[in-house]
Amino acid sequence: TPPVSGPSLSRPASGLSNPAPPPYNDYRPSSGDQSNGRSHVVIKVGMVGDAQIGKTSLMVKYVEGSWDEDYIQTLGVNFMEKTISIRNTEITFSIWDLGGQREFVNMLPLVCNDAVAILFMFDLTRKSTLNSIKEWYRQGRGFNKTAIPVLVGTKYDHFVNFPIQDQEEISNQARRFAKAMRASLIFSSTSHSINVQKIFKIVLSKAFDLKCTIPEIENVGEPLLLYQS
Repeated sequence: TPPVSGPSLSRPASGLSNPAPPPYNDYRPSSGDQSNGRSHVVIKVGMVGDAQIGKTSLMVKYVEGSWDEDYIQTLGVNFMEKTISIRNTEITFSIWDLGGQREFVNMLPLVCNDAVAILFMFDLTRKSTLNSIKEWYRQGRGFNKTAIPVLVGTKYDHFVNFPIQDQEEISNQARRFAKAMRASLIFSSTSHSINVQKIFKIVLSKAFDLKCTIPEIENVGEPLLLYQS
């Protein structure tokens, strides 16, 4: 198996169960030494959305487990990998993060092409970034019509302090968008480790049609987590 830059982790208690071997052949395993009986699968995940919404922070938090509030603007595309083990299979998440400035939109194909899932991300505290999702979705779908869509709201730790009427308005709009996109909807906080791991567990369950036992959360005032279509 070729080396990857991300850490190898043993399988955590993931909330995923799989009564039968998943259809790994649906995705191209890396070519490498399979003599040890372990197969290796790469899942490409694209991340798109406006600037300064927390895409890079979420990626770094998931891959490295750390969070730094100092904002460094993504110029072009960021790329990180993380490998996890499930039974006798190594799964590498190959995560591509597109800078949100409009001048980088020409790099959208690099992020979206061949992606198994695309995270369409917005900042819960800035409604304009949710309104932008329509255009990000249109453009992203133009390059990849089969990727699993996930609508991710970031900075939930700030959003939860908003007046409940404002939370309801944003939450309801996000639900409408997710329904129109046929996407899962997940509210997250990188700084408070809310739903970061679950985003990728849900992507994994949908990619391989695994049973996912993560409880859904649908009440306004809580970090929404809706993924069962």
